[in-house]
Order: sequence, then structure tokens, then C-alpha cells
Amino acid sequence: MIPLEYLLKFIGEDAPFGDITSESIVPEVSCRALIRAEQEGIVAGLQEAGALFSHFGVEVSPATSDGKQVKEGDALLTLSGPAKEILLVERTALNIIGRMSGIATLTKRMMDHVKKENPKCRVAATRKTCPGLRVLDKKAVALGGGDPHRLGLSDGILIKDNHLVLVPLIEAIRSAKAKNSYRRIEIEVETVEDALTAAQEGADIILCDNMTPDRIRNTIMHLEKAGLRDRVTIELSGGITAGTISEYARTGADLISLGALTHTVTNFSVTLEILI
Repeated sequence: MIPLEYLLKFIGEDAPFGDITSESIVPEVSCRALIRAEQEGIVAGLQEAGALFSHFGVEVSPATSDGKQVKEGDALLTLSGPAKEILLVERTALNIIGRMSGIATLTKRMMDHVKKENPKCRVAATRKTCPGLRVLDKKAVALGGGDPHRLGLSDGILIKDNHLVLVPLIEAIRSAKAKNSYRRIEIEVETVEDALTAAQEGADIILCDNMTPDRIRNTIMHLEKAGLRDRVTIELSGGITAGTISEYARTGADLISLGALTHTVTNFSVTLEILI
């Protein structure tokens, strides 16, 4: 569960001095309201939206739950309580549901493409998230069936190209292993030679970055010949899209990470209707 204090910051951003429109014209009345989907997809963010409405004294009755498939017109939440408070939370709640459901829906679509070609392969997110929204973005990926990957730099070791400009590959792996007995070591590679060296040095995850499917298959083949394939997880990244992800899944990789899950979000359309 996302902390309520985190969610309330969004209300503070939208209404730092209250909702002056509703306070000016809406009387002290109660009403019912309905949040429903305007398209088909995987819904997410209902728990967070419900927590906000509940905080402001609105009774919330979920019609479905996060991670479920919904279709156009389906009810998501039924609300009952003070009209002013429903209107205060409305846009923030819809924004949360819309963004998280958009991410969850895309993640599920990508997972479906991958599973058809490689049932053992998973789709993962990256750190390419909107600042301040990462915890919601990552949760949405998980609700869509994906792997949230690292939440941040403190969560795992990933040695990338800019690290390797400063520290040679072998030295980087050995140093990381010496200082982190309980963490897995992931390293980004762009050549077969670096992948073999990384596996020999004890890297746990090899991230094949910006490689073509043919180069990835060649890399995996060399790891198999060297008896190293079973020691490592093979992750792919770099410009992979819905149109190409199936081909990448067929390479035999274990994980495909996609910045597109969170950096270019298509909002899932939801609406709130006041019921008298």
C-alpha cells in the first residue's frame, strides 16, 4: 500500500488553498458518484484513489480490483459522501487511475507478445519514470504482470556504460563483488567478448544493450559453448518496441526491460459521474 502521506501531496498540489469553485457554489450536501472505465484494459490505481476519497470522508465501494481486466463502461468505484470532498479528490484520483492503468495495460500487452514466443521470458520496467511518481509507475508495472526492476539506485548494482568509461570491466565486477556479498551484480555489455568476460568474472545478470536479435543469439550461443549460459540471467534493453519485442523474445533471453512502459505513458480513459 502506498503511504497516504505520499498521496495527499497530490491533493496539496491541486488545491493548496482549497477548491474555491466548489466552496463558492456547492451547498453542504451528500451525493453518490461512479468512476467507470471508458476503454478496455488492465485497471490500476483503485487502491490509491480509494484511500484518498476515504481520507476525506467519502465511502468507497470497489466494483473491481487492481490488476483486473475491464471493458468500456465497467464500473470501477462507487462513491457516497460529501459532494465537495468528492469534487476535491476527483481529478487527482482520475489522474492516478488513468496513468497507472495505462502503464498496467501496456505492460500486459507486452507480456502477452513475449509469452507467445518465450514463456520463460519476462518484461521489466526501468528507472525512466516521471520524477515523484516512480512508486506508482513501478506498482502499475507489477499489476500489469511485469517486473518492476530496481526502484532506485539504492536497490541493486547495475554497472552501465558510463561506469565502464571510468572503471575497466573486470575491475568493476571484482570491486562490486568484493563490497557486496549479498547483492546480485548486473553489467551492461555490447559485445560477445564482454559478455563472456563478465560471466567468467561472476556477474549474475548480463544486460545486452542495443544489440540486434542476431547479435544476442550469437552472444547466447558463445555463452552456451563456454558452459556459462546457466550461470547468468540474460537481460535485453535498448529501443525495443511493441513491433519488435516478439523477435527479441525469440532470442532465448530471460528478461526484456523497456523504458517505454513508463516514460511515454498513454493515459487510460476513466470518468467520474455525479449521481443525484
